[in-house]
Amino acid sequence: MTTDSSMWGGGYWDARYSGEGFRFGIEPAAFLTQNADCLTKGSRVLCVADGEGRNSVWMASQGHNVTAFDASAVAVDKARGLARENGVSVDYHVSGIEDWDWTKTYDAVVAVFVQFAPPDLRDRFFGWMAQAVAPGGMLLLHGYAPRQVGYATGGPGREEHMYTEEMLRKAFAGFDILCIVDYDAELSEGSGHAGQSALVDLVARKPAA
Repeated sequence: MTTDSSMWGGGYWDARYSGEGFRFGIEPAAFLTQNADCLTKGSRVLCVADGEGRNSVWMASQGHNVTAFDASAVAVDKARGLARENGVSVDYHVSGIEDWDWTKTYDAVVAVFVQFAPPDLRDRFFGWMAQAVAPGGMLLLHGYAPRQVGYATGGPGREEHMYTEEMLRKAFAGFDILCIVDYDAELSEGSGHAGQSALVDLVARKPAA
């Protein structure tokens, strides 16, 4: 996950993912399981900054053709192992968001807790993701709201990195928004996401024409 700040580069995440086990667990985000029916089986799915693979592996297990990337080689290695253990195939790559080929398009782009980016990079990142969704395709975005900083149960601890409904509506104004919600929920996703959390979900469809 390369950004202008070295603390968010691949080396930073290699260190965080180098411990035993899976930092964010091996179960998919509840957001994905709750919104799985918006994709048809066999969809081409891109999982952005996918970490150790919990979400990409689950998407592949649902019959989708999944491509995933992360800047951390350590995380991608774990993800490949998790895919083998679950008997699924995922096309994994080691790449930062600024290095990814965003000209390729997918039936769905999935981004779960990708909140390492400062506002200037985040704005470009949102544009890249929108570009990567094929006409008629889906965007599934799940992250933290600003009050998450006070909960201190996960995330970068910086309000300016968090999402708001207004921000997402503006960033994806050309999409048909099927669901956007700001809510609190208890998370138990490894040691990285544990406890009461302030969450924002977006499910949106890119117009077919």
